[in-house]
Amino acid sequence: MIKYTQSRPTEVTNDDLLALYRSVGWSAYLQHPANTLAAFDHSTVLWATEQGHLIGLIRGITDNHTILYIQDILVMPAKQRQQVGTTLVHRFLNQHAAIGQTVLITDPEPRTQAFYASLDFREVLPQDYGRAFVLDRRY
Repeated sequence: MIKYTQSRPTEVTNDDLLALYRSVGWSAYLQHPANTLAAFDHSTVLWATEQGHLIGLIRGITDNHTILYIQDILVMPAKQRQQVGTTLVHRFLNQHAAIGQTVLITDPEPRTQAFYASLDFREVLPQDYGRAFVLDRRY
């Protein structure tokens, strides 16, 4: 049975956390693991575990009033396409239901776009809503 918790489960180690990033191929987070781990001290996180093992998470940054920025949604490959990611997003958004605007930036892969569209996120296009800008200095 999958457990979803707001507090980091005591059995989840830093190595488990980095292994989750590694399992999905997010190498930018592994270049400076201390920065990645420190980011969790300043983030709101919903953890997904199964039998004490980390299988997914969603991490965001928020002022708890007007804006929620979703930074990461990760689900270990063996658990993908089993509604873990969808459940993480729904529960996370429910926890922050009073916040009016949720933003995320992601890779332009068709399957990623389809996932977020299925959750009612709208792609920001200049003629649609506004302009999105990013300065990516991870690499």
